[in-house]
Amino acid sequence: MALLHAQRSMLSDLSKMSAASQAERGVLEEEFKWLLKEEVHAVLKQLQDILKEASRRFSMPLAGLESQLKQENFILGSSTMDQVKGVLTLQGDTLTQADIHLKMMRSNQVFHFAFRDDKQWKMQQIQDARNHIAQALQLVNSRDESYYFKSGAEVNKLMDAVMLQLTRARNRLTTPATMTLPELACSGLMKMFSPPMPGDVMVNFYINLSKLCLTVYQLHVLQPNTTKNFKPSGSSILHNPGAMFEIGNTKFEVSHVHMVECVVPWLNDTLVFLTISLQLCQQLKDKLLELQTILAASASSQRSKEGAGFRAPGYRGGSRPQHHHALAHTVPVPAQFSAGAGF
Repeated sequence: MALLHAQRSMLSDLSKMSAASQAERGVLEEEFKWLLKEEVHAVLKQLQDILKEASRRFSMPLAGLESQLKQENFILGSSTMDQVKGVLTLQGDTLTQADIHLKMMRSNQVFHFAFRDDKQWKMQQIQDARNHIAQALQLVNSRDESYYFKSGAEVNKLMDAVMLQLTRARNRLTTPATMTLPELACSGLMKMFSPPMPGDVMVNFYINLSKLCLTVYQLHVLQPNTTKNFKPSGSSILHNPGAMFEIGNTKFEVSHVHMVECVVPWLNDTLVFLTISLQLCQQLKDKLLELQTILAASASSQRSKEGAGFRAPGYRGGSRPQHHHALAHTVPVPAQFSAGAGF
């Protein structure tokens, strides 16, 4: 009789422990449903606000937003030399004017060049970054507040697509395109100036992070009977003195390189917006993975050890585990982008 009583008592305890484990699993499942229904949309709203603000920096036409398209003048400068000075006029993704003074190293003469009145130069990096941000915003807007995400995989798929566009936008601003010297010499940029650039000068404009950069190359022609070994240089963002190239039957060598730049504040703002947006996406993905891992471990534990109570790490009871906060409290998002904030 004593043995039978002990067995019944054990079964009762196991049943209670199993019920407690199932209750905790139920809380976790409710947390996961809440995340899919509520928190995902809270993050999407934050992303929408941030990307709209980034779009305004690029002067993109958006319904209900005032265009900020205006001409801005930037003074080119360098703390180490005065061979190149100038003013660049930027309007959105377009250089509308470039006024450049160049001191030639051999003659010490100062030459003045400016864009022709009928010419403007499109900054492809800015245009590409703008387009990627527009695609990211379109993805975020594709799921309104009434949409119910059916699984974590569906949310991850959307976040991955958004992050791909955001990363491409950031990379276009942080990684200028490489060019060979012949490509640069034959580019349309060399036909933009009045008076025309002399044959022994080349220029290039590009974006590097938040800076608008101008590189000027001064060249000299290599004589056909020169004994110097001719080694054409490859593709690069910046070519150093001594780099060689050939156009037609004429060989050139870079004799001097001058770099000047100016900071474009709204490009810096854009990089900050992109970083915050990527953090929001990644933290949402991490939170989904954490909950899914806990749920999987709970199910596995319940199957392998019937009646063994499962405690989710960090669980303190209540409607949701304590460590599952709204992402607005875990990502350092500026106040104007918090849920419900307006502009």
